[in-house]
Amino acid sequence: MLSRRHLLVAGAAAMVAGQAQADITPSSAFVTVKDGRLSLDGKPYRFVGANLWYGAWLGSPGVSGDTARLERELDRLKALGVTNLRILGAGEKSPAKVAIDPTFRGPGEDYDQDLLKGLDVVLAQMAKRDMKAVIYVNNFWDWSGGMPAYLRWTGNGEWFQQGDPAHPWPEFADYSARFYGDAKAQDLFRHYLRALVGRVSSVTGQPYRDDPTIMAWQLANEPRPGGSEAFGVANLPTYYRWIAETSALIKALDPRHLVTTGSEGAMGCLERESCVVEAHRPASIDYMTLHVWPNNWGWIDPKNQPATYAAGEAKCRDYVTRHIAIAKRLGKPLVIEEFGLVRDGRAFAPGGPTTDRDRFYRMIYGLVLADMKARGPLAGTNFWAWNGEGRGQHADAWFKMGDRAYVGDPPQEEQGLFGLFDADASTLAVVRAHATAVSAL
Repeated sequence: MLSRRHLLVAGAAAMVAGQAQADITPSSAFVTVKDGRLSLDGKPYRFVGANLWYGAWLGSPGVSGDTARLERELDRLKALGVTNLRILGAGEKSPAKVAIDPTFRGPGEDYDQDLLKGLDVVLAQMAKRDMKAVIYVNNFWDWSGGMPAYLRWTGNGEWFQQGDPAHPWPEFADYSARFYGDAKAQDLFRHYLRALVGRVSSVTGQPYRDDPTIMAWQLANEPRPGGSEAFGVANLPTYYRWIAETSALIKALDPRHLVTTGSEGAMGCLERESCVVEAHRPASIDYMTLHVWPNNWGWIDPKNQPATYAAGEAKCRDYVTRHIAIAKRLGKPLVIEEFGLVRDGRAFAPGGPTTDRDRFYRMIYGLVLADMKARGPLAGTNFWAWNGEGRGQHADAWFKMGDRAYVGDPPQEEQGLFGLFDADASTLAVVRAHATAVSAL
């Protein structure tokens, strides 16, 4: 276990080492922003990416680890043309039935060294394959502990898990969003943030702040100001302040990497485009993020997908187009870092038919490619999510505590609901074709 003193000493050492490394790592190796678009080595940086939240869990030398599988998954993704991965760099111990375990931390400062080394491993393996990483450091949802775990530790109201029938929506969203204004929770979070951003890799010996494999730090997965109109609107100033202050802190610790929010866009911002603008306005936020979830938002009925698909797709097209306009207004790049659709019949088995999903992927990719050709702000995508060779372990497809065959569908969802398996040939072909088109630009 590491004491506070040890962490502070390690952080100071990292800053010294980081300055030395900065002298030898060329700036051209880092993704930057130039003229409202992502740039790498003086050229537009465009990518096809995936979500691989469990990368650090596979890289760990602890009970969750499977480095051989990690390398196989990265090889499969690279062969598809995927060059950018969004991975989870945090996780808080939680009593929620659907929460992952092990996690990066509990309420103390004795952070899990196995998972931290797992993050070192996945970054080192990605570097070998010329991939870039986006690391998110918190979660609005409780499947990784997230903001509700911090609130439980500080005693901020009655803790309950997402989906508790005694606390119907939007009570959970209002509860989780208390996090931004809880001073004790912020102290706990910022201590971990400083330790993580100031870390020196146990694999490469390189400070994180000087590792060009990292494209960006992300404040959280889908941070929202709240769920209800009354609470959310009242909480907006606190939400905006948290974004500005947290992103500025990361920039102070690590000025070479990009920082972004992890926002879903207007649907995660009380359906207000003005909220999206204000959340991404700070100079310490380098680019906008967007998630597209037509099943979850009621735009396409997963139980009647063929009949409701066309109308839902039209809403998705409009949603993306409106956020492109916001990005242009702000003069910042845009990444669609989550999108997904259930497979036919809301089935979970790998290799099953994915007619509507394939159509949906082609639609998203078509919008992105058109904007790239027009030299617009869209820089890339990360589909949700990569299941690879992982498989659900139970007949009901639900994750159970102790499962180690991780997939991209987090524990709060059936294993196979949205994720892309290595046996989903038709969807893999769609991804591969898009990657070919993007690389040809």
